Amino acid sequence: MGYDISAEVFRNIHLATFIGYMLGAIPFGLILCILFGPGDIRKTGSGNIGATNVLRTGNRPLAVTTLILDAGKGAAAVLIIRYFWGDFAALYAAAGAVIGHILPFWLKFKGGKGVATTLGALLAVNWIMGAGAIAVWLASAKLGKISSLAALAAMAAAPMAGFAAGDTQAAWLALILAVIVWLAHHQNIARLLSGTEPRIGEKSPGRPTPDA
Repeated sequence: MGYDISAEVFRNIHLATFIGYMLGAIPFGLILCILFGPGDIRKTGSGNIGATNVLRTGNRPLAVTTLILDAGKGAAAVLIIRYFWGDFAALYAAAGAVIGHILPFWLKFKGGKGVATTLGALLAVNWIMGAGAIAVWLASAKLGKISSLAALAAMAAAPMAGFAAGDTQAAWLALILAVIVWLAHHQNIARLLSGTEPRIGEKSPGRPTPDA
């Protein structure tokens, strides 16, 4: 895949990033739980607004819907910006969407961990790279039953899949996003090392603790 690095594209990079951020900052998990679930998901389980915590409420359809919508907003950011300004600007939209999900300004910069949004964005940037990361995520989740471990494995696999597909710029984007998502999972990594990380679907009683 080639990238048109023109002056016009560069002039639109900031706007592309902003649009991506605004799309990524839509807290679908929170909205769905308020409308159709237990209410403010930030007061339930881990306190996270992502699909993993929605699943802890016991509402699997709502968790699946959250997962799809969170991935969809990452893909939408890429596809919309690509249509208007090309592939290079779309990379910035992808990064903006992930940052928006993790640090939404209207939730006081306390969002999710960005996994689904990253996977959706990567799938739209380069379907081979995105599909590879998703496959690793699914396999790791099935084998390990730990959401954060699956997420970390998928993020690590994404840049390698991008380089293997011959899309260098997409691979570098995947590497940057992997670093961002891994940093967002620093507490999960500590619990993985100590053997205290909860498994997928496991309810977290008591006050919220960080989650994948």
